[in-house]
Amino acid sequence: MYYSAGNFEAFAHPRKPEGIENKSAYIIGTGLAALTSAFYLVRDAQMPGGNIHVFEKDVLPGGALDGAFIKGEGYVMRGGREMDNHFEVMWDVYRDVPSIEDENVSMLDYYYWLNKEDPNYSKCRATKGRGQDAHTDRKFNLSDKAVMEILKLYLAPEEELANKKITDYFDDEVLDSNFWLYWRTMFAFENWQSALEMRRYIHRFIHHIGGLPDFSALRFTRYNQYESMILPLVNYLKAHGVQFHMQTSVDDVTFEVSDSEMGPKREYTHVAMDEILRAQAENGAFPRNPYSTPNRKTAKTLVITDLRTNETKTIKLTDDDFVFITNGGLVESTTEGNQNTPAGFNPALKKGSGWDTWNRIAAVDPSFGHPQKFIYDPNLTKWMSATATTLDDEIIPYIERITGRSPFGGHTVTGGIVSVEDSNWLMSWTINRQQQFRDQPADQISVWIDALLPDNPGNYIRKKMQDCTGEEICEEWLYHMGVPTDRIHELASNHCNTIPVMMPYVDAFFMPRELGDRPDVVPDGAVNFAFIGQFAEEPRDTIFTTEYSMRTGMEAVYTLCDVDRGVPEVWNSEYDVRDMLNAAVKLRDGEPLTTFGRNGLEHKAIEIALNRTKGTYIYEMLKTFGAIADPDHPVDMKPGMRFDASFSEADEARLMQHAKDAEAAAFPNKQADAAAAAITPAEASVDAQPAGSDKPEPEEHLDKPEVTK
Repeated sequence: MYYSAGNFEAFAHPRKPEGIENKSAYIIGTGLAALTSAFYLVRDAQMPGGNIHVFEKDVLPGGALDGAFIKGEGYVMRGGREMDNHFEVMWDVYRDVPSIEDENVSMLDYYYWLNKEDPNYSKCRATKGRGQDAHTDRKFNLSDKAVMEILKLYLAPEEELANKKITDYFDDEVLDSNFWLYWRTMFAFENWQSALEMRRYIHRFIHHIGGLPDFSALRFTRYNQYESMILPLVNYLKAHGVQFHMQTSVDDVTFEVSDSEMGPKREYTHVAMDEILRAQAENGAFPRNPYSTPNRKTAKTLVITDLRTNETKTIKLTDDDFVFITNGGLVESTTEGNQNTPAGFNPALKKGSGWDTWNRIAAVDPSFGHPQKFIYDPNLTKWMSATATTLDDEIIPYIERITGRSPFGGHTVTGGIVSVEDSNWLMSWTINRQQQFRDQPADQISVWIDALLPDNPGNYIRKKMQDCTGEEICEEWLYHMGVPTDRIHELASNHCNTIPVMMPYVDAFFMPRELGDRPDVVPDGAVNFAFIGQFAEEPRDTIFTTEYSMRTGMEAVYTLCDVDRGVPEVWNSEYDVRDMLNAAVKLRDGEPLTTFGRNGLEHKAIEIALNRTKGTYIYEMLKTFGAIADPDHPVDMKPGMRFDASFSEADEARLMQHAKDAEAAAFPNKQADAAAAAITPAEASVDAQPAGSDKPEPEEHLDKPEVTK
């Protein structure tokens, strides 16, 4: 397995590996990493589909990428996914997977057309004071001291960051800024989590710094993540004969580690590599697991249980039986509530869960990782989400007032999360393209709500979020939306259905760690097995992304099956001086670098240094990206879509009209002007508290008893 760049390798089709038809594969889990492994086994390794077996303990595939209608409860999504144009592995997969909309069109093409027609950006990134625009105004509000703290983290080597927290590098200069509000709510970082992962994120997405304040850097799918991403891939694999074994847990994998015999020695270079990629591979830019040994390591058996019959059996493995292990898991031990029942909190790990299996495997060899590093305290890794589904048009005007858009018509609504700046729970909410489910009634809207601090009492419902029913969580959301307090209970109870979800380990991968805590995708000396998913080690890439999971699947297959085609390197924006210059200026809200520093003397010194580049292309780049003030190159923090000639104000007006027409069709008996008049600015301010106020609501609004229906 080797890394490549450019379309010479990206568009090539590898030769069929010798003897692949005589080999088999056993894949643990059906998350995106597992399904990607199966995809590359079929398409590039050209293994017969009947030789590939996928085990899943749940009823439906998808892992953390879910979205479903639960009979008797309602629609639920535990999370959502944001995509980047530089997810190289993801787009390599989806260019060959038929769309769920039209089997004659690839998922990539459908996604590409969708996001060209309806580019993403947010009209209101944050609110405070009960639904009022927080006026972050696409600015980071970082002081020069804060910028230096970020720069210090950016420049630190990963070895220095081992086991360190974000707060070891950032103080209130960063933590009280718009930058941190954007960052932590978008990526789900907590202050006490890994400085190493924070650094990786800055490096990985430095090309999108300018699009962070308004989400113009992001792209979204048409439907929920299950129907848009998982279902088409499962359909593709089933069409190629891949065998799915649902409601089947893998309780253990046994191994044999030789004391004397050496395992396969694999090179990570290739004659087709670009010179710089080859130099990185040869010179140790991406270190291997420090606990690695060259000793031969072989997976010998799988212990599986059919959960429908409770029958357990052992599958014996040979060197030609490849095992792909999804170790750990974001949504293990998830608990769900409903409209009248809290989600609660139960972090106990069940037999056959990803963490239980990894704990057993890790005891075999130190290079197989250290799962306890990530899950020793689920109170540090948990947060909650809820899916609120509106049942009629009563809540819609409050949504439209904040988003500036109708939520109907299948177009962008919030354009990403709307963070509630003064929420005790640190609540955010999102309305993606509607309807979010293909079979959802046209007059319903599903809202995804999340909160990073569920142990705090709410601002309106003075209880921990984990102790709240779906109805109470909806009340807290409506309160922050600016709904008059005398209407909140009625709307949450009779006009919306809300399902809360507690996820004890959803942030486990962000816990402070060091190299070796996650196993390499294919450990040194491994004969027939690989680790895949969010807890396998990928150099340079960032966890909690679809790309990370899919990259582990591609690397695992290419390594074990010796596929002769390059794995595309993680996008190289961290090495691009243009991206670095652009980020340096955008982090300072468009101020040129010549204004950096505490006084005029420092400003002058920087200006003199930059002026020494005059007469070179470096000086022209400095002007182009605003590092040196130049009236011909203004730096503007407006949404990126405004600079895209393919999308104009007229296009936006056309999409808006389409959405309003869809809204009118969803509520044919409601006059449009009556809906628009359902709320006025005066009503919105009723009972509003000043931003940051600790004043509680009157007692009758607190701790409402559960309503039995």
